[in-house]
Amino acid sequence: MNINEPTNPFDQKQSKSRRRRANRQVIAALSQDERANYIDEVANRAAPTFDFFLFSLLSGAIIGFGYILDSPYILLLGALTAPVMAPLIGISLGTVLGSAKHFTRSLGGMTISLFLVLLAGALAGFAARVWLPLDLLQVYLQAQLTWPPFIVLTIGAAFTAATLVKTKHNPAVPSIALAYSLFLPLTAAGFGLGSGIQHLWPDGLVLFAIHLSYAVLVGAVTLGIMGFRPYTLFGYSIGGTILLIAIVLVIAFGGFGAVVSGNIALPTGTPTITPSVTSTLPPTNTPIPPTETFTPTSTPTKTLVPSITPTPSATPVEARLDVSGGAFIREEPNGQSNVVSGVLDGGIVIVLGEVSIDAINNRWIKIYNLEDGVEGWILEYLLVTATPSISPTETIQPTITPSVSP
Repeated sequence: MNINEPTNPFDQKQSKSRRRRANRQVIAALSQDERANYIDEVANRAAPTFDFFLFSLLSGAIIGFGYILDSPYILLLGALTAPVMAPLIGISLGTVLGSAKHFTRSLGGMTISLFLVLLAGALAGFAARVWLPLDLLQVYLQAQLTWPPFIVLTIGAAFTAATLVKTKHNPAVPSIALAYSLFLPLTAAGFGLGSGIQHLWPDGLVLFAIHLSYAVLVGAVTLGIMGFRPYTLFGYSIGGTILLIAIVLVIAFGGFGAVVSGNIALPTGTPTITPSVTSTLPPTNTPIPPTETFTPTSTPTKTLVPSITPTPSATPVEARLDVSGGAFIREEPNGQSNVVSGVLDGGIVIVLGEVSIDAINNRWIKIYNLEDGVEGWILEYLLVTATPSISPTETIQPTITPSVSP
């Protein structure tokens, strides 16, 4: 064997230590032609197939069914049914290489797959119209921006990219993390589109775009660390532009979500106390005409003093939000109105008493947020309230005042 000949990292006859060194140096050690063939082999393994589209549709259908039943176990089953997310790593590969060929092929395959997932979610949402209103806790949770999915995406994208490049085995286990973080919010968007709960449609779609951009970014960084570089100087421009767009999407959308959910840099309202007015009726004095008689008699006259009924002041009803991850407070009692604030899990609000039912029979209740002083509407079943007690009404009995006529 020629000492100058590059080692093959897939040669199982080598010792383990030698294979590890070859894996780290394979890109740098290969000649230009061997490097191109090696990259083409990795890109072909990341290319989408018919099975990828078929299992994407099946996964979206199972996740949509899980939203109807509001079962997290069926949602996990849908992620386990999802295909290996190798085309997503193909997008990262095309990005870091600056190759329009690899990038467009993987992006086109991912686009078809994601459309099938969105379609399955829309069909599930349309079927859910028969059973609405439902307890849609899971679909609301999967359309909210939180930080734990980014940990899952980081691990899933990094290990999927490393496994796809360094071994000939499919990265099935880390790919489940990618499918769970991408397919669930996308199916939630389709579910909102099909069921008519329109605020789920933009929320789930924006959350999916954030997760997809972040996963492509992590995959590209992982491939870059492993030695993948662009073919030409123009490739650096393409890859840098795509990575910059991904970073801007993650920061922009992530910062917007943090402002809405955490109410950062928003003015704090001051609650206004409206005093209760208690009106009392003044007593009416009725003059008693004198009685003409030779013998003075004492005639008692009943003077009624009206009963004083104090108006009890309204006791504020406090409620606690009982939903993981928090919830949005909207300007009007429907899912289409603007978000004016947010409440975290366990947050205390004041129930103002107004209740409204929207077009799909969801009950909305008007609240006052103690954290920022904002009034708005929230779904009633997300709150846990206590029944206030009202003190009994005090009644003063009328008194009889005798009057003596001459």
